[in-house]
Amino acid sequence: MSTKSPIRSVISPGRYVQGPGAIARIGEFLAPIGNTPLIVADDIVWGFVGHEVTSSLKAAGLSVTREPFGGLPSAKEINRLVEVITGAKADVVVAVGGGSTIDAVKASGFLAGIRWVTVPTVASTDAPTSALSVIYTDDGAFEEYRFFPRNPDLVLVDSQIIANAPAAFLAAGVGDALATWLEARATAASNSLTMAGGLPTLTGTTLARLSWDVLWDNALPALDAVRDNLVTPAVEKVIEANTLLSGLGFESGGLAAAHAIHNGLTAAPQTHGLAHGQKVNIGSLTQLVLEGAPTSDIRDFIEFTTRVGLPTTLTEIGLTAEDTRELELVANAATVPGETIHAMPFEVRSSDVVSALKSIERFSRRVRDEAGLPAPKPYVAAH
Repeated sequence: MSTKSPIRSVISPGRYVQGPGAIARIGEFLAPIGNTPLIVADDIVWGFVGHEVTSSLKAAGLSVTREPFGGLPSAKEINRLVEVITGAKADVVVAVGGGSTIDAVKASGFLAGIRWVTVPTVASTDAPTSALSVIYTDDGAFEEYRFFPRNPDLVLVDSQIIANAPAAFLAAGVGDALATWLEARATAASNSLTMAGGLPTLTGTTLARLSWDVLWDNALPALDAVRDNLVTPAVEKVIEANTLLSGLGFESGGLAAAHAIHNGLTAAPQTHGLAHGQKVNIGSLTQLVLEGAPTSDIRDFIEFTTRVGLPTTLTEIGLTAEDTRELELVANAATVPGETIHAMPFEVRSSDVVSALKSIERFSRRVRDEAGLPAPKPYVAAH
């Protein structure tokens, strides 16, 4: 048995930069980090950022080498990128794109022994700031978390690019970030270890709460603004909450049931076309039910996240309360040893998760009906 005393830990990226037009300054911020960057971006993303990235890198005296991303942060794609990094003799790898690109780049940069930078083009997850990657199988199911000894050296966020993306991406980021406080407070209550490898810090827990408060105050006006591709103060606040506050909050505050249930949901093929934050929102709602949270809190969460555009019923993620076999698969995956659901301040069994998941359907429909909100529409995954 170890005699070491538990420690508390906060980890963070080396630098975080956010603002309209930030992409045009990538060379300026990248030059102190490496001389031979490898940019990883899919063809769609490169189509709308490639010119500015290329111009900025050349102005900073840096070479321009771009590698297309394969679409999924799987072990196969990560190993492929390591070979590309080695062949290019790159000393820094730069992810330009969404959470999947970012997770693949962090993992490949670590394996290649070089530095890594993230440039998110959507604010749909808190992946850009963290020192871990979520790895999936080639079929899209959750496989594992990979942890790294450091965070990205630079996170550069162009808020105009975020505002130009479909509002659904920002809404998904709200779903991911709202879970941060729910999980951090559970982790603090149980005094469990966080993703930073220590006990929860006051800093991590407080930033998680701040993320929650910022989103409740700003998410709806921010979503309206980005529907017109506008950058407003509310948009800037939501981008920061989704990306930085949530990233620091989950990593140094802790994960609990919501993300474990998200991971479990990936075991159901029906959910594979959904965004990370959409599945996390179902996890957050299920966590509130597992906690026996006040009915008013659950009702408020359903109303608010429905207005944001997030799913609050099984119907909206391709499942039903009658899908017992699928829900048992989800619950079993969410409660395997080592999953973050065991950071809850009470024991959670697979059967508890099944019951909680089934219960949200009828109650969410009731809340939505009483609030005059639209009835849920069935989701059909693309094949």
